[in-house]
Amino acid sequence: MSKQLFFQKPFPYKFFNATLYLVGINILMFFVTMRFPNLQIYLSLCPGLIVYYKMFWQFISYMFIHGGLQQLLFNMLALFVFGIQLERALGSKEFLLLYFVCGIFSGLCSFGVFWFTGVQKVMLMGASGAIYALLLAYAVVFPKSIIYIWGLIPVPAPILVLVYALIEIFSEVFGSADGINHLTHLFGFLGALLYFPIRMKVNPFKIWKN
Repeated sequence: MSKQLFFQKPFPYKFFNATLYLVGINILMFFVTMRFPNLQIYLSLCPGLIVYYKMFWQFISYMFIHGGLQQLLFNMLALFVFGIQLERALGSKEFLLLYFVCGIFSGLCSFGVFWFTGVQKVMLMGASGAIYALLLAYAVVFPKSIIYIWGLIPVPAPILVLVYALIEIFSEVFGSADGINHLTHLFGFLGALLYFPIRMKVNPFKIWKN
C-alpha cells in the first residue's frame, strides 16, 4: 500500500450546495461590475497590474468576473449542470478545492504565457478555466455518462472532453479572433488532469481505458 501524503488526505464527506453559492456569487459580481465597470480593471487578471502593483488577488477574483451576459450564462449553465453532480459525488469541500485549484492554476499558466510573450495589458476574466476543469473531472468521475448535445446527440463524457480539447487546440493554433483565450480553457483541462493523480491518486486515462 502506497503511503498517503498530507495533501492527499481526503475531507470528511459533506454536501452544502457550494455550486449554487458559486453561481450566485458570479451573478452578483456581474451586476456589480455592470454598475461599477472600473472594478473589472482591479478584479480581472491583468499581468501588468499583478507584476507592477502586486494585485495577486486577481488570480482568484478573475474567476468571478464576466465581460458579457452570454459568457456568464454559458459558464453558469455548465457550472450548474456539471457542478451539482460532481459536488454530490466528491463532497462540497473536495469540489471547492478542485474548482479553485484548477481555476488558479489556469490563471497562473495564462499569466505566464501573457507575460513571456510580452502581453501585459490584457484583461482575462471568466470562470471558463475552472469550468473546463469541471468538465474533465465529470468525465473522470462519471466515465460512462452520456451527454446529449442540443438535447439530441448522445456523446460519452470522455469523448466530449476530447472533442472540446481538439476544438480549443484548433482555435488557438489557427488564431480565432473571437476574444476568447482558448489556452486558458486548455490549462483548465490540464489542471484537472494533474489534480486527480496528485491529489486523489486516480489516473484519468486508466479510467477511460477501462
